Amino acid sequence: METVTRFAERQAGSVSAVSTPGPEVARTLSVTASYLLSENGRKASLLAGGDGHAVQQIALQVPANRLHLVSVDKQGVARLKIRPRFEMDGDRGIVRIDAAPLYDAPPTIEELYRAAAKNHELESAYYAERVAQRSKRSDSDRALRESVAEGFLADKEQRAVSHPPPSPKRCYVITDRGRLLFDVGTDQGLAKDVPPEAHRRFRADLKAREERNRHDRSEQLALHDEKKRFVADWIAVNGTEEQRTRQAAGVLPMEEAIEAITDGVFEPLGDHRRYTRDGVERLRGHLAQFAEDTSVVVTSADVLVSSENAKTATAGEWGLVREFQARWPDASVTLRSHRISFKRDTRVPPILARGILVTVKHGPFTLRREYALDEVTTRGERSVRHEPELA
Repeated sequence: METVTRFAERQAGSVSAVSTPGPEVARTLSVTASYLLSENGRKASLLAGGDGHAVQQIALQVPANRLHLVSVDKQGVARLKIRPRFEMDGDRGIVRIDAAPLYDAPPTIEELYRAAAKNHELESAYYAERVAQRSKRSDSDRALRESVAEGFLADKEQRAVSHPPPSPKRCYVITDRGRLLFDVGTDQGLAKDVPPEAHRRFRADLKAREERNRHDRSEQLALHDEKKRFVADWIAVNGTEEQRTRQAAGVLPMEEAIEAITDGVFEPLGDHRRYTRDGVERLRGHLAQFAEDTSVVVTSADVLVSSENAKTATAGEWGLVREFQARWPDASVTLRSHRISFKRDTRVPPILARGILVTVKHGPFTLRREYALDEVTTRGERSVRHEPELA
């Protein structure tokens, strides 16, 4: 109780407690000091005749020789430097805390001055550390940019990010740390040379791509003209009278002509049955054996066919492959495997079918035709013989 009473007396006479002022000290500034009181501090405030509020704000007359402990905002409001406050925090060094200081008893004027002096000292050290850290980061960033720029300029195969496209003034380069922006307006040294070089390479790549496209287009047009001449010559010699008539009128579809050429080229294998892609019909018959509802409607959208080169072959399949190779040495003969599934019900086992794909070069055309094997299986079953038409 006596301590609180003494505090009230000191606070009331805070200005008079200062020793006899000199010319500078006599000049004072009206300053606001804000702090927080804990529950014990609020009790002590009430006992001393205060208001007991958690947030306390008092007015002080700070002498001129202590004005370094005062901050003045743009509105001309002067405050004692106790918020934000700065404290030492172990390995973290000096940390900034935005909250006002918390007291368990109403502080004296000198305690507030000491807190402001400590804050003033640590604040200077805090910002000095930040300046040093920024300078260190800036040096590290500059070294990184110089290293990346050196590698980019030395390696003619490197390219800047194409989106956004590099300009003579700005570009992005991919590094181990992610995208790095180079800007002529802010970079120095080698880093300043990266955007114009990146832009030059970008434009050169565009020009080369356009040239390749024109070349490819020219080759495709030349090949198409060659195919048209080949088809016209073939139809004139091997086509029917009706096909020759339509060819002369320029209305014979290229697809029809190619199919006729394919039929003629693969005539030596005409004794073998062609692989027919009728998966819908095959799957309808298949569902009758495995689906609970036999009235299910199957459309082409319900059929999923996965095809690949066969990884295994039975003796009969391999013997047929060898027969094809012997009959047509210049052709490419491949054993193919087809998996036909019902997409709407994965419980239905898929149909596994086999075929032999024959590929041959004939003039400007690469012709393909697949021939069916007689054996088709369903997954989980041994080989069974089905009707000639496969999926």
